[in-house]
Amino acid sequence: MQKTLIIIGLLILATGLLWPVISKLGLGRLPGDIIVRRENFSFYFPITTMVIVSIVLTVIFRLFGK
Repeated sequence: MQKTLIIIGLLILATGLLWPVISKLGLGRLPGDIIVRRENFSFYFPITTMVIVSIVLTVIFRLFGK
């Protein structure tokens, strides 16, 4: 359990450090991502981005899990 939490923490840290590079790739602004903007309200739900990230992570974990 400790090893898993450390790995998750390192992945979150790496994502935070690489966020400028990731945002230049267009993740977060894909077709299918829902953005609602009102006067005093903004709602963002990145459906397509979450699906792509999930597929990539699934492939990575399947490759390194064995």
